[in-house]
Amino acid sequence: MCKQCGNSLHIEERHDEEVNQGRRHLVITGSALGAYAAAGGSLLGASSAASAAPESTAPVRVKAYGVNKAKGSFSQMTIPRRQPGPDDIMMDILYAGVCHSDIHTVDGDWGKPALPLVPGHEIVGRVTAVGKNVTRFKVGDVGGVGCMVDSCGECENCLNDREQNCLNGTTFTYGSPDKISGGYTYGGYSHKLTVKEHFVVNIPDGMDLSRVAPIMCAGITTFSPMQHWQLKEGQKVGVIGIGGLGHMAVKLGVARGADVVAFTTSPGKVADIKAMGVKDVVLWDDKEAMKRHMASLDLMIATVPEPFNISQFMPLLKLDATLVNVGQLGTIDGLSGMMMAFGRQSVAGSMIGGMKETQEVVNFCAEHNILPDVEMIRPDQIDQAYERVKGKDIKFRFVIDMQNA
Repeated sequence: MCKQCGNSLHIEERHDEEVNQGRRHLVITGSALGAYAAAGGSLLGASSAASAAPESTAPVRVKAYGVNKAKGSFSQMTIPRRQPGPDDIMMDILYAGVCHSDIHTVDGDWGKPALPLVPGHEIVGRVTAVGKNVTRFKVGDVGGVGCMVDSCGECENCLNDREQNCLNGTTFTYGSPDKISGGYTYGGYSHKLTVKEHFVVNIPDGMDLSRVAPIMCAGITTFSPMQHWQLKEGQKVGVIGIGGLGHMAVKLGVARGADVVAFTTSPGKVADIKAMGVKDVVLWDDKEAMKRHMASLDLMIATVPEPFNISQFMPLLKLDATLVNVGQLGTIDGLSGMMMAFGRQSVAGSMIGGMKETQEVVNFCAEHNILPDVEMIRPDQIDQAYERVKGKDIKFRFVIDMQNA
């Protein structure tokens, strides 16, 4: 037990080293990443009006699945979850989505991960306890948790429902310094979670819970730019990269009444993408197909998680239109200042969305019967799932059944 932070997984002599790593990791994941992305942070739980707050303040020991080194294999481990406080919800995790940002974090692509690392920021769980101040949930309700679990609640951005851009530092669902319990936050590849009510969304009745989890990241990450850039019915939107995020962008765009053009490198996905109601599916190397859409798009959303040549897509934008990058978080090379100036085009970035907007996308999906296309796996299949995601061998999102463990 570390006397400085109270985390029983820490060795006291390593505390200062780990805290410094956590600060570095937060700078990388918090500013460059974001919610989204494996951008660290951790969901933390609750108590219940119906079930009195526990007398003990000792953390609850919980089964989880994580790695002990960068690029390591997953193994079962035990992690602490705090007892729920007055504003907290505690839940049993039912399902956890696998986001490509989880893989980037485990592999150290965005900096040295805080270890041990339990990923997972697409979470659906059933409430087992709520604190005395909780008003939106009762025991037995289902809630969703995404990429963040805390923020200051007082800065300009938080007050404007932009908690993901908290000026005093957002706490992401895993790998972030935990301002409440000490140590680092642990994500959704686990059996229980304690989290502030503010960072939990209500899941409408009737939704297929096994398919809801990816909306907490893939859904809000692609919905938010559509909201901000005001994608309207009859407009034309391009979606670059049709994976976990991209297929949600396609479904959301179609539901808004937009003409959606999907750009993919995977011929094997074309039939599935067409079935989602798109206007056209274009393979990146099909030059004639690319020319068909020259200067025609009102908005583009790039979801590709790795660096790629964005410049090839700029000529497809209309005058004054914007390409919003929500995928690759490294340096964007190859942009032509002359081309962007000639068309007065913009390249922008976007990172998940605030809690109000996250509730909006969940409600929108419930209203329009939008659900991610998922493949269910057990916790002991996480390593194989990661390799398949890297090989683009998934249509279109893995979800871990945490009850099947």
